[in-house]
Amino acid sequence: MSVPCFLSAAARSFYLPSPGASLLCFRLLVTTSRRNMSSKRQTDHLERTANNYRQNALYPAQVCGIINESETVKRLRIAVHPDFVFKAGQWVDFFIPGVEKVGGFSMCSSPGLLQREGVIELAVKYTKHPPAHWIHTMCTVGSSVAMRVGGDFFFDPQPSDPAMDLLLVAGGVGINPLYSILLHTADLLHLNQALGDRGYNIGSAHLCYSAKNTQELLFKNSITEVCQEFPDTFSCDFHVTQQSTDVDPQLQPFVNRGRITEEVLQAHVDPQRTLCYLCGPPPMIETISKTLMQLGLSKDRILFEKWW
Repeated sequence: MSVPCFLSAAARSFYLPSPGASLLCFRLLVTTSRRNMSSKRQTDHLERTANNYRQNALYPAQVCGIINESETVKRLRIAVHPDFVFKAGQWVDFFIPGVEKVGGFSMCSSPGLLQREGVIELAVKYTKHPPAHWIHTMCTVGSSVAMRVGGDFFFDPQPSDPAMDLLLVAGGVGINPLYSILLHTADLLHLNQALGDRGYNIGSAHLCYSAKNTQELLFKNSITEVCQEFPDTFSCDFHVTQQSTDVDPQLQPFVNRGRITEEVLQAHVDPQRTLCYLCGPPPMIETISKTLMQLGLSKDRILFEKWW
């Protein structure tokens, strides 16, 4: 369901101080990573991301579409203030009237969609955490919220940057920021075509995406469509760990049973050209990052974001 996506021109922005506490998103530091992962204490979004970059402005927004992306994930289309901007891979602090806890959700749409239509999209999995629970049980088209952009995990190449090859590794709903990066890269390729192949230096991009089953592979059809539109640039591997039914024949060529292996990663790692973005559960991040370093990828070429 949807309604026209717009906000009143009278909508204004608010300014809030950033909260204080610990780090969520950073370049790969193995000792810090291990300490965070071993902690038994569950921290909330504002606390985990307190040392991350975030904008000062808190913008009003309105839900203008709700889609059931899977049995457990709802995708929101949200009309935002004209001054709202973000980079592919970043998240928002998500403020809900009447809900004390603040949500933290990565954009799953591209900055290009924001420029074209004035909306962003968030894909949120059901949990009992108050913001996610509200989205799944109380949010409707027309609901008002407020959002603030943050995060140090993003892909924002400039025309003068040299080409690099992207390796995107996602686990579960960790696909959200990586899907945003994938779509942004496709938008840049479209821009290059419009400019006669002048503009951005785009290398290859490969996505390794793991989920329990194909039903939980979000955006799978759009991902394969992008790979088919730009076969010389994009490729993907889907990995399912608990598949109990037959895989759709159209999806079968992309699906592997079992976890992401060293052999799969090795085929897409060039220590001189590869930049890897990881997003998923902490144990997965730790395992994949260690494997990548063993394959010769340096720490400064491994960027990750952990979501609990």
